[in-house]
Amino acid sequence: MDASALAISPVTLKQRTPGLLLAIAIALLAVSLGRFAPIVGGPVFGIVLGVAVRNTFSPGALYAPGIQFASKKVLQWSIIALGFGLSLGQIGKTGLESLAVTLVTISVSFLTALGLGHVLKVRGKLKVLIGVGTAICGGSAIAAVTPIIKSDENDTAFAVSTIFLFNLVAVLVFPMIGHVLHLSDLGFGLWAGTAINDTSSVVAASYSFSKAAGDYATIVKLTRATLIIPISLLLAVAVAWREKKKGTGNFSLRRIFPWFILWFLVASMVRTAGLVPTSILPAIHLAAEFLIIVALTAIGLTANLRKMASVGLRPILLGLGVWAAVAVSSLLVQRVIGQM
Repeated sequence: MDASALAISPVTLKQRTPGLLLAIAIALLAVSLGRFAPIVGGPVFGIVLGVAVRNTFSPGALYAPGIQFASKKVLQWSIIALGFGLSLGQIGKTGLESLAVTLVTISVSFLTALGLGHVLKVRGKLKVLIGVGTAICGGSAIAAVTPIIKSDENDTAFAVSTIFLFNLVAVLVFPMIGHVLHLSDLGFGLWAGTAINDTSSVVAASYSFSKAAGDYATIVKLTRATLIIPISLLLAVAVAWREKKKGTGNFSLRRIFPWFILWFLVASMVRTAGLVPTSILPAIHLAAEFLIIVALTAIGLTANLRKMASVGLRPILLGLGVWAAVAVSSLLVQRVIGQM
């Protein structure tokens, strides 16, 4: 297994320090704001504050190495750390129960993203990011595939912001729709867990419906999140294949393979084997969340609002279309298999 994703070069550590400290300082503020407004959450505050600082003060070249490091390497570390919170045994039973709905919604998400994205003329990598974010787990999924498809920071920031917009709408409207449709607790939990992207939004919407719905939705969501592993591997193979077809001579599956995903699997296996003391799991979870906020803050610090504005409303319309298709398909599959 390639350990390069975990390496830090002592030669450049001094150069990275200013940018890292800037990202960490903004991330700490984002964490505090996230506690006051949990529906928004620290990750979204992080990327928004990063964008604001980048486009107001425009940090100079001194900060660039650390910001770039945080947006890529720290991003990978955050995904690895998340593995310690996912026990393979814990999610097995619920995973099988929700597998049919999850597979359908993921397929619908990608097909809608590709088809509607083509109609709206949204560029390829942004389509992939919005599709993955809607299909799997919002910002975490976008964070996982960003280094694989090598999307630029503006696309990443736009995708995260778009996903967040519809997460917020879901938190507000899903419980009302659930009551109108007379969904059971488990039915609503399955709907929220498969059709809302970000974990915090799933928790907020489902627990406002009922405690039973919240407990079930959380496990469904964690199961859904593990699918980022095969999705990431498939994307890595697709990118490598495209490079080979171009005949650039740069084709190397080993080079493009997302090794941090394998480290994520190792972390999950360690968690499943009980090798990590239960008492420190909350601390690891907090560390993983903070690393994600630092990474998303760094992505915000590289985002150019003028360039993002030039894209227009098309990605937002794409996000709306994909989100609606996933929400409707989840309900339809539940009705067909009698799980509502």
